[in-house]
Amino acid sequence: MKSSKLSRRKFLSISAAGAGTLLLGKELLATSEIPAAGVDPLKMISLGKTGIKTTLLGLGTGYNGFNRSSNITRAGVAENVIRSAYEKGIRFFDCADAYGTHPYTRSALKDFPRESYVIGTKIWTQRGGIPEPDRPDAATVVDRFRKELDTDFIDLVQIHFMTSPTWTDEQKKYMDDLETLKAKKIIKAHGVSVHSLDALKLAAASPWVDVVHVRINPFGESMDSRDPAEVTPVIKKIHDAGKGVIGMKLIGNGKFRDDSEKINASIKFTMGLGTVDLIIIGFEKPEQIDDYMSRMKNTII
Repeated sequence: MKSSKLSRRKFLSISAAGAGTLLLGKELLATSEIPAAGVDPLKMISLGKTGIKTTLLGLGTGYNGFNRSSNITRAGVAENVIRSAYEKGIRFFDCADAYGTHPYTRSALKDFPRESYVIGTKIWTQRGGIPEPDRPDAATVVDRFRKELDTDFIDLVQIHFMTSPTWTDEQKKYMDDLETLKAKKIIKAHGVSVHSLDALKLAAASPWVDVVHVRINPFGESMDSRDPAEVTPVIKKIHDAGKGVIGMKLIGNGKFRDDSEKINASIKFTMGLGTVDLIIIGFEKPEQIDDYMSRMKNTII
């Protein structure tokens, strides 16, 4: 087990953000040392005011996802991992056009009632990211998504990977189209996945946004700021506005995937905020799902 060290400055900044649950040294939440009482990964949560209810723990299908592929598609295990997640009780499946996981999600879940699980996916609107250069309107793209997923409706569709401080102006056509699709009940909710602090702040302020993907962990790794104390107040603002909050990058985009102490600390920190509705992890093997579910159950907030 690797050790995890935080500077005094970073620890104090995390505590100042209302997350003084992070412990140091030997008390850094080694799962073998905590009594079996904590967070239920399969408890049903409400995703903001969207009306969507799903499990606290969701499966992210896009770890290292780009150009319609991800680690689980490249390894040939996508269908098995997705189906295993459902069989273990997970009910939220996070997809995106850039991940190429729609067909695998369809195949993995085809034997289960559509109403028993929630699908979130994302539209790529920028250059690169997907093979073709064209960027059709949202109605055309979502229609393709529904065919790829073999579903009449999609629970959540987001605009993917926003970094601009003016993305609500730049993406207005997509936003309007998604609003129309929601009115037609083709989608249940819309929102954004952000990758900058400015974009995150704009998402907090936008009345159009139903759900936000936020990057969060106590170490500032692969986040919108290296200082979590700058990010957590924005997440609170999003949550307090009634928007759904989906936490991603808990494991620093995989950078501390082999550091048990950091994984435990990240789960405890994120759950302790009280402002994150749902967390997604990019599982690559069924046994990883069991491991994280156990960690959550042994995390006392």
